[in-house]
Amino acid sequence: MNPVGKALWFIESHFAGELTLDDIASCGCVSRYHLSRAFESATGQSVMRYVRARRLTEAARRLASGAPDILAVAVEAGYGSHEAFTRAFREQFGLAPEALRARGHLENIPIVEPIKMDESLLASLAPPRFENGEPLLIAGLNERYNCEASMGIPAQWQRFNEYFGKVPGQIGNVAYGVCYNADDSGTFDYMCGVAVNDFSSLPPELSRVRVPAQRYAVFTHHEHIASIRRTWNTIWNAWLPKSGHTPADAPNFERYSEQFNPVTGMGGVEIWLPLKG
Repeated sequence: MNPVGKALWFIESHFAGELTLDDIASCGCVSRYHLSRAFESATGQSVMRYVRARRLTEAARRLASGAPDILAVAVEAGYGSHEAFTRAFREQFGLAPEALRARGHLENIPIVEPIKMDESLLASLAPPRFENGEPLLIAGLNERYNCEASMGIPAQWQRFNEYFGKVPGQIGNVAYGVCYNADDSGTFDYMCGVAVNDFSSLPPELSRVRVPAQRYAVFTHHEHIASIRRTWNTIWNAWLPKSGHTPADAPNFERYSEQFNPVTGMGGVEIWLPLKG
């Protein structure tokens, strides 16, 4: 079973108690960084958001069944006060715990059922090459996403296309999609950009990120760009656990060469995965 499958089993077996990202990662024998990226690639959401949603869903079931003591339900869901529970509950479901209890049913409530692990991976993933990547200065448009809302990335690239080839100090005609500053809640920065000689002449609307020198496993995604998540999923959940390598907590990126056609979405993309050691 891959790390995400193990994590899902562990969460479903233990979410009623105290549970941390480190606990969940340990059950899969991987680092918290590895698990976070693998879980997001496979499910489209972060580990701890899923844990919270499952706890609140079970709390909603109890309230819809008429649980008399809301504070007791809140404590069982991992909240120390009625106020904190109500805030999280309203954010998840759009109504207060008291209102749901009064309704007495879960119809039209966005409850989160246990994820049935999608084991669909690439039938074959070509072995990567290994590169000692040089430091990069990347300039471009930056947005912060959570993994549930990352469908906005194609539109971000559309906006950046107006700058491509016109960025001061741009090096070549290669574009980079850099993912960095990820946290346990599943939010991360994504930059559509190009490599530049320096940051001194950039217009104020362009952001910048430094990618340090790093050892990488470099994979090629040959299919349409829309299916790149499946390649990432295969890397995190099939190749990496068997590889003997450990991912580094560093920016990873997609490299779009001159052969990539942004109109057709074809032409191949390289995926650069940072490794420790």
